[in-house]
Amino acid sequence: MIRLSQIKLPVKHNKNDIDKIIKKKLGLKKVPAYKMVKQSIDARKKNDIQVIYTVEMSLPNEERLVKRCKQASIVKMKKYELPACGEEPLNKRPIVVGMGPGGLFAAYQLAKAGYAPIVIERGEAVDDRAATVEHFWKTGELNKESNVQFGEGGAGTFSDGKLNTLVKDKFARNTYVLDTFVEHGAPEDILYTNKPHIGTDELRGVVRNMRESIIAMGGEVRFGTKLTDIVVEDGTITKIQTNDSDWMDCGPVILAIGHSARDTFELLYNRRIPMEPKPFAIGVRVEHPRTMINESQYGVGYPEEYLPTAAYKLTAKAANGRSVYSFCMCPGGYVVNASSEENRLVVNGMSNHDRMAENSNSAIIVNVTPEDFGSEHVLAGVEFQRIWEEKAFAEGRGKIPVQLFKDFEENVASTEYGEIMPCQKGDHNFGNLNNCLPDYVADAVIDGLYQFDKKIAGYARCDTILSGVESRTSSPVRIVRGEHFTSEVDNLYPCGEGAGYAGGITSAAMDGMKVAEAVIKRYKPEMRG
Repeated sequence: MIRLSQIKLPVKHNKNDIDKIIKKKLGLKKVPAYKMVKQSIDARKKNDIQVIYTVEMSLPNEERLVKRCKQASIVKMKKYELPACGEEPLNKRPIVVGMGPGGLFAAYQLAKAGYAPIVIERGEAVDDRAATVEHFWKTGELNKESNVQFGEGGAGTFSDGKLNTLVKDKFARNTYVLDTFVEHGAPEDILYTNKPHIGTDELRGVVRNMRESIIAMGGEVRFGTKLTDIVVEDGTITKIQTNDSDWMDCGPVILAIGHSARDTFELLYNRRIPMEPKPFAIGVRVEHPRTMINESQYGVGYPEEYLPTAAYKLTAKAANGRSVYSFCMCPGGYVVNASSEENRLVVNGMSNHDRMAENSNSAIIVNVTPEDFGSEHVLAGVEFQRIWEEKAFAEGRGKIPVQLFKDFEENVASTEYGEIMPCQKGDHNFGNLNNCLPDYVADAVIDGLYQFDKKIAGYARCDTILSGVESRTSSPVRIVRGEHFTSEVDNLYPCGEGAGYAGGITSAAMDGMKVAEAVIKRYKPEMRG
């Protein structure tokens, strides 16, 4: 297999232009069949933006062709494979708790290997869930079990649907995740774009189709089914309770509960499942005009019809020593009310596939550690989040509290907008976000915005819209697991972002695969009940 990289073209080009370069570089008379494996944009020179491709193809005499072209190399294809099944008898079907990316891929792999998993999800199926969330945004009536955080697809279903990850992938799990998404309806460009994303509108259909595949392969999915208790006997989990009433004998239990399952964290703590507090980050969402970010990244007069809505990634060290950085940046997206508890308010960002909303937004967050939580309790981070979410709810009088940057800096509530109008899902009220953040976080956010303004002109403009609070950046706890992916309690497998082992859709999906592999390596797929 030949990989040909550094195929550089101007923004305005077509497939024939790519074909011509391939023929010229390799000295071929005809264009071979090739696969696009990477597409990126080099916008460092605003007057000469280039699109750069990498392609792969199989050809005769590959070594000779590679010698002819410096941009060509021979690569070995990596293909993901399920592990061989173990020998230990499996008395009961595996149970997967939660249907976010971690649980979804754990269940998919187990079903594919013949283990007929039972998936329990406290929230609704994705279409019903979407209707419930829209109702919440319009009325403020919260369903505590099915919302932006809980339900089929997990929190990522109401996000930008980013699929890039920094996880090292020598087993081709990342490629497998993307291929699986495409097989279930995702656009094919996620296989090669540098920073792939699906968008919340497209992701919902993909999640629905994966659920149908799990069922077709022998799995079972139960919505409106919440884990409410467990039984541990002789160091092994043997039963689970759902909805405070129904008990099930269980085999392996995969805990893919998500980073907001606070009641489940409390249950695990009360049942003495080993956990530990972990750092996360807290801050605000900022909104700027989509065109402003595009012009900063691409230059004035950029050809919008040929370029994707621009993204950015920013980091800084504040004067108080805190790290401040952009997180979950949503080009052409919305700030959304992502609450899951009564009288507490949290925001997140969301984009559709086209990323064409008027504003681009990002979380601007500041690191916090267990030393900031005010207690050594394992769940102190949860309570830390709740404190600031309660203050945000109060500050916005039940709605998203918003504030202009100049007023945030001056510590006064805003009273009117500037040129930027909010692009949000859920009602909002003016407030003072200084009242919903620790002082050191507010100071770091101000410092960070001024540093970011040196990289993106206008970032710290007076009418930049801030919304709060962004507190669910990652799990505040880690459910401890060993080298075989089990808890100290045997047959209990912590998984994904909620367990503290992933961050984002793709890494959580890959962790779900790893946990499923651990179950497969241990057990035979024949179940007796």
